[in-house]
Amino acid sequence: MAVIAFWSDEEKETGQTLSMVAVSTYMAIEHNYRILNISTNFKDETLEDCYWNRQKEATFINKISNNTNGVVGLDAGIEGLIKIIKSNKTTSNIISNYSKIVFNDRLDVLRSPKTNLYSEYSEIAKIYPEIINIANKNYDLVFVDVSKKMNKEEANRILEMADVVIVNITQRLQNIEKFYALKEKNGFFKNNNILLNIGRYDKFSKYNVKNISRYLRMRKNIIAIPYNTLFFESCSEGKVAEFFLRLRNINTEDRNEIFIQEISKMSKELIYKLQELQIKM
Repeated sequence: MAVIAFWSDEEKETGQTLSMVAVSTYMAIEHNYRILNISTNFKDETLEDCYWNRQKEATFINKISNNTNGVVGLDAGIEGLIKIIKSNKTTSNIISNYSKIVFNDRLDVLRSPKTNLYSEYSEIAKIYPEIINIANKNYDLVFVDVSKKMNKEEANRILEMADVVIVNITQRLQNIEKFYALKEKNGFFKNNNILLNIGRYDKFSKYNVKNISRYLRMRKNIIAIPYNTLFFESCSEGKVAEFFLRLRNINTEDRNEIFIQEISKMSKELIYKLQELQIKM
């Protein structure tokens, strides 16, 4: 039972959410783990969009509930979960009761808050550490997509409680230099539980894994997820689960083989890191 936090301090797109979606979905299919994905985003449903078509979902909900205004009750998601937690009526499976199933007994998703008010989101964000603690008792792996819009104090609490923190950067020189400065300034990012992920990776860039490793003086703990057109299209269409299921028995001539190989490598690196940290405890 472990918590894996995906985080970045880069304002521009790093592929953070989609990287988490890729590795967690792959591990749910290929490994015997019960996994929860937690979205902490504000007014951003990128994680949810990877698994479901929200327009079709809203139409279905309206039809079965005779809901003409298109508004879905807030008690169905994290807002409802927080009400139960505050009332001290939690049970062993409380998180799964308020999550949405991708693969039965393998992969659940706790969706982002529905509020459009940042003040309400900030109050919800304060409860995330407690939610993660509860989830960690009932899932083998809890993946947390740490939002850039979250208050730094709350984000830091999640990073500190995580067993592994995956820092997401791009191959932009400014982004690489920024992480180097952060690592030198903040000893937390020199810890052995830090993995560096290069999202949307292009192996033909001069800022490849080898050169970034040399620049950052990191001989290990660097992983990379390459850009893959079909994967990103699947994310926008709510078909990520189908994407990975379809490619379970991929052959060497398939254009997606390198992408699947790198996701497999990332999952193995993550498992190894968790085992390594457990031995040292």
